[in-house]
Amino acid sequence: MNHVFLTVDLGFGDAGKGAVVDLLARRYEAHTVVRYSGGAQAGHRVVAPDGREHVFSQFGSGALAGAATHLSRFMLIEPLAMLEEARHLRALGAGEPFERASVDARALVITPFARAANRLSELARGDARHGSCGMGVGETVADALAHGERALFAGDLADRDVLYGKLRFLQAANRAKLARLSLPDTPDAAAERAPLDDPAWPERLLDDYQDWAGLARLVPGEHLRALLRRPGVVVFEGAQGVLLDEWRGFHPHTTWSTTTLANADTLLREAGYGGAATRLGITRAYATRHGAGPLPSEDPALGAALPDARNRFGAWQGGFRVGWLDIVLLRYALAAAGPLDGLALTCLDRLAALPAAFVCRAYRDGDALVRELPLAPGAPSLGHQEALTRLLLRARPLLSPIAGAETLPALLAAELGVPAALLSYGPSAEHKQWML
Repeated sequence: MNHVFLTVDLGFGDAGKGAVVDLLARRYEAHTVVRYSGGAQAGHRVVAPDGREHVFSQFGSGALAGAATHLSRFMLIEPLAMLEEARHLRALGAGEPFERASVDARALVITPFARAANRLSELARGDARHGSCGMGVGETVADALAHGERALFAGDLADRDVLYGKLRFLQAANRAKLARLSLPDTPDAAAERAPLDDPAWPERLLDDYQDWAGLARLVPGEHLRALLRRPGVVVFEGAQGVLLDEWRGFHPHTTWSTTTLANADTLLREAGYGGAATRLGITRAYATRHGAGPLPSEDPALGAALPDARNRFGAWQGGFRVGWLDIVLLRYALAAAGPLDGLALTCLDRLAALPAAFVCRAYRDGDALVRELPLAPGAPSLGHQEALTRLLLRARPLLSPIAGAETLPALLAAELGVPAALLSYGPSAEHKQWML
């Protein structure tokens, strides 16, 4: 029997995707985890029942449970970071992670040049930063859109001459972007410029990139079809969250990638998959986001009561912000993500520890009461998304008390029409209740 689980974060990220994927991989002995979106900026924490802990970035979050990893063409690869991640997994006794991984040869590669352009763009914005992980994801996508086959793909890393030529081109292309920026004259800006200004950088990358290519199993897109025909379970692991989606998120505080289930659906359709599928939306029991952008139910006192040791201030992401669970945003995320079979509710133990708990059921926008946010009619529109951003930034949350964390699953089922599939009361699989 074949079964796929499709997982998607219904917030701004940090909902607990890694722990949910780990639970599914263990419970169903999944043979493969497919990364269907995002890039090396992911930080999916998994705590195994034996206490081993790893924050997954590019390998699938089922690796400690024994699942293999497939990085689809919608994934953006950062080879140097992936080599470091593999070292940590080996140190945990997880074997050789590259032996249980495959990489679509058409996956884009994030270079230090794209990362530098990303960070310099944010520095140039000053106090008007959009919010970024500072990894170069957006600039890598922009390079691919602008330059087509001159972009760097995973398959290129196996050919030293092609690799060197593309690295030199991308260094020049990203250096040219600086002409349109008003950069501050600061040590930070000078340090970030270094990969763009130093002509030795392309050659400096060659050996490490080829080391990665020697370890990675590069495969054509058809490889996923074979994986999905194998009997057993495959888990599709998303990145970031629906509310950061390039077309459905709140522009300009968004990512340059599709964070809904659209990419996963495309991969299944291309593979001709006809087996069973379960679609899971993941949310914390309270709202969170990093850095700039709207978070209507934000409450600094709640943030102080719920410190997160693994989500602190980041130089590029900014601070970690906390608010009460926002049903308006969840309803919008569900509309953007498409039909779901169940919700995975995480961090219920943290909500249960509070003396009182609330949810946001609506906003007050002047004299208007806002209970729903509309999707753009017809084709996605950045103008529509910017209007939603302005609304969210000025809206005031209307909070309702709830009797306790244990009432949240039934409340969300009634409000959203989606049953609870998983309840999480702690970091590892043993702290989770599977309801389906």
